Amino acid sequence: MKYSYDTKVCPLSFYEEDGKIVKIEFGHCTRDENYIETKVIKDAYEEICEYLNGTRKYFDFPIEMSGTDFEKKVYRALLNIPYGTLKTYKDIAVEIGHDKAYRAVGLANHKNNLPIVVPCHRVVGSNGKLTGFAGGLDVKQALIDLEKENI
Repeated sequence: MKYSYDTKVCPLSFYEEDGKIVKIEFGHCTRDENYIETKVIKDAYEEICEYLNGTRKYFDFPIEMSGTDFEKKVYRALLNIPYGTLKTYKDIAVEIGHDKAYRAVGLANHKNNLPIVVPCHRVVGSNGKLTGFAGGLDVKQALIDLEKENI
């Protein structure tokens, strides 16, 4: 199942399989026979709205992360970045025991199917500059600013 909503930052589409959110995508999804607002999707959307309003720092809805073992290790590390904190790709590489794999960490971030929830927006380049983000750098900056304002 999938369903799209407009949010205060950008449109988001939520995808559910087996009672878990498996993907959050920037933009609207195509309406077809699977375009259905389920309870899990609506709950996820409501939690994202609370986050975007600065009243939620953690998510409770069920998720399913996909990817290689390495990518999942990166995603688990991202989940441990505290709200309002930034880390570099190199920081994450060191944390997961692959000191030189910062480019691979960046690639894993690029493949993250659960942006915002698995907070790849909290990862920046070693010089502190923003780097690629599926929602665009303006959305990444908005998420960073939102968290800094609500620490």
